[in-house]
Amino acid sequence: MFETLSGRLGDIFDKLRGRGVLNESDVAAAMREVRVALLEADVALPVVKDFVEKVRARAIGQEVLKSVTPGQMVVKIVNDELIAMLGGESEDLNLAAAPPVAIMMVGLQGSGKTTSTAKIARRLATRDRKRVLMASLDTRRPAAQEQLRILGQQADVPTLPIIPGQMPLDIAKRAMEAARLGGYDVVMLDTAGRLHVDEGLMSELDSVKFTAMPAEILLVADALTGQDAVNVARQFNDRLGVTGIVLTRMDGDGRGGAALSMRAVTGRPIKVVGTGEKLDEIDSFHPSRVASRILGMGDVVSLVEKAQEMVDEQDAEALVKRLKKGQFTLVDYQKQLDQMRKMGGMSGILGLLPGVGKLKKALASANIDEGMLVRQDAIIKSMTPRERENTKIIAASRKKRIAAGSGTSVQEVNKLLKQHQQMAEMMKKMGKGGKGLPQLPPGFDGLLPR
Repeated sequence: MFETLSGRLGDIFDKLRGRGVLNESDVAAAMREVRVALLEADVALPVVKDFVEKVRARAIGQEVLKSVTPGQMVVKIVNDELIAMLGGESEDLNLAAAPPVAIMMVGLQGSGKTTSTAKIARRLATRDRKRVLMASLDTRRPAAQEQLRILGQQADVPTLPIIPGQMPLDIAKRAMEAARLGGYDVVMLDTAGRLHVDEGLMSELDSVKFTAMPAEILLVADALTGQDAVNVARQFNDRLGVTGIVLTRMDGDGRGGAALSMRAVTGRPIKVVGTGEKLDEIDSFHPSRVASRILGMGDVVSLVEKAQEMVDEQDAEALVKRLKKGQFTLVDYQKQLDQMRKMGGMSGILGLLPGVGKLKKALASANIDEGMLVRQDAIIKSMTPRERENTKIIAASRKKRIAAGSGTSVQEVNKLLKQHQQMAEMMKKMGKGGKGLPQLPPGFDGLLPR
């Protein structure tokens, strides 16, 4: 997300950096372009006006105009104000209450409440080691309760048994009682939505809020709906007093205006963002990291955290022992491919690296094939266990069989084998503490064999 805004701002700041000296007219011209860029990114007009005025006031100060690098100082000011617009510090879910702590999920129909409920529940269970119970209060949408039950099975999080005909308020009471008796830490209440905000919806939510006394009322909003999401957020907040926002489909919006407007308009923090359809594709919202991405500075911290989450310690230790013996088979290679896919593929990883924003066009023309990871995985799975352990036995006839079994070509099989050989040679050097290897960003060294 933010690709459009990031590209526009990058062009504007390149012009500023290219000037040795700045005057007020230069800053004013740049601010006009920033204003247009933010409006095109679907940021709310009042938010844009406030942001531009704050940046302009700081940018025409003597500290900037007389600076040795005035263009860079303006970028720093924009970065600071972006962080402030997005909420300053990141805020995690508030679980500081006597268990069971209720988290109430609200929002319009189709915003992604049920999936977000399961994602957050899974995260609390796996990352925070909380005992979580999910309950669907959506008695209007067909199969909504069944959907949460199925998601609960996939996430390995228990759900409240469904009693046909029971009303939302009664379900909420039963969920809280079951959680107390069962020793649960958190109860996730997935409420019903509507196609629009109405009195019936709000009255029902008021009753559930009074009964469950939730520590968090999380508004789930679809980032793709832009300013509509901001208006909905304002209405829900005015009536219920939401404590935080969950933005879904953050991976599908190149503009990002909803994210930039939401905090400023409602005064409520964006706490969680959905970054994909899978249950593990969810992240905390970090204003400083998002600002860095928008300004093309990358987000190495998030990249390192992703890598640490995906790397299995036992597998890593086993790989280190194998590397020290000079071993790196296709089984090991396949595990590396799987980890790369979980981290978002090549585009997902590159998007978090500093300076890559400037290379977007070059990367596009290079035709990076994300499907290659899937095809290579299919090729390896079409091999016998013996072939995966010893690629030297894969002769021409075997390559034809592997290509046919994986739906690929012999050329692609050869390419995979060559890449594996090159990676094996590099891994052997790493296992032996070889010098002259590429340096990874700070923090990644802890993931490499010693």
